[in-house]
Amino acid sequence: MAYHHPWIFISGILGNILSFMVYLAPLPTFVRVYKKKSTEGFESLPYVVALVSAVLWIYYATLKPNAFLLMTINSIGCVVETIYIIVFIVYAPKKARILTLRLLLVFNMGALVLVLITHFFLKGRSRIHVIGWSCVVTSAAVFAAPLSIMRSVIHTKSVEFMPFTLSFFLTCSAILWLVYGLLLKDFYISLPNIVGVVLGTIQMLLYVVYKKFNNNFAKDHERKQPSPTVNGKNMNHIKASNIDSSSPQVSLSGNIEVGRDENLYGPQLEHSDDEA
Repeated sequence: MAYHHPWIFISGILGNILSFMVYLAPLPTFVRVYKKKSTEGFESLPYVVALVSAVLWIYYATLKPNAFLLMTINSIGCVVETIYIIVFIVYAPKKARILTLRLLLVFNMGALVLVLITHFFLKGRSRIHVIGWSCVVTSAAVFAAPLSIMRSVIHTKSVEFMPFTLSFFLTCSAILWLVYGLLLKDFYISLPNIVGVVLGTIQMLLYVVYKKFNNNFAKDHERKQPSPTVNGKNMNHIKASNIDSSSPQVSLSGNIEVGRDENLYGPQLEHSDDEA
C-alpha cells in the first residue's frame, strides 16, 4: 500500500524535524519577553491561530489511517504554542491580555463546536472533508501570518525582523509536508503547504533583495561622509613641499590632517613667497 512507501516515512520524519525547528523559532522572542517582563507590542493572534490549527490537525489525524507522524508534530505544536500563549498572557498589558483570552475563547469554542458537529452529525468521508477543509483554512492563516512582516520589510527596506533561517526552515518544512501529502494523495495536507512554499520563497527573495539594498546603502553612505574639519574648515594633508626644508622637522603620528590656512605649529610652518 502507498502508506508503507519509504519516502512517505522519510518525508514525514524530516517534516517533523523541520516543523519542530519552526515551532522553536519564536523562542528567543519569548525569552526576551520573560527577561524584560514585557511583550513589547508583540501580538498573540499568530500563536492562537497556530494552536487551533494544531488541535484540528490532531483530530484530522485520528480520522485517517497511519497518520502517526502528522499527529506527533501537531501534538508538539500544541504544547509549544500553549507555552508561548501562557508567557504572553503573564507579561502582556491588561488590554492585550484580555484580547488574547477572548481570542482563545472564540477560536477554541469554534473548534470544539466544529468537532462535536462533525462527530455526531457527519460520518465517513463527509466528516473528513469538513475537518480537512478546516485544517486547510487554519494552516493557510498560519502561513499568512508573516505577510505583515513582509509588508514591513517592503515599507522599511529592512530585514531586521525577518531572519533568513526562519524563512528557510519554513519553506523546507512546507516542501517536505507537500511531498508527504502528495505521496499519500491527501489533498488537505498538500494544499496549505503549497501556500507555505510560495510564501516562504517570497520571504527568502525579499531577504536577498533588501539585504543587498541595505549593504549598498551602507557603502554609499560611507563614501558620502564629509571630509573631517577643524573649526568648521576642510582639512587637507600636509605635503612635504609645503614645509620649508630649513625648518625643524615636525613629526606627525597617525593620519593627521591640517588645514593649510590654519597655523597650528607657529611660524615654523609658514610659507612665504619672499623666501629665497
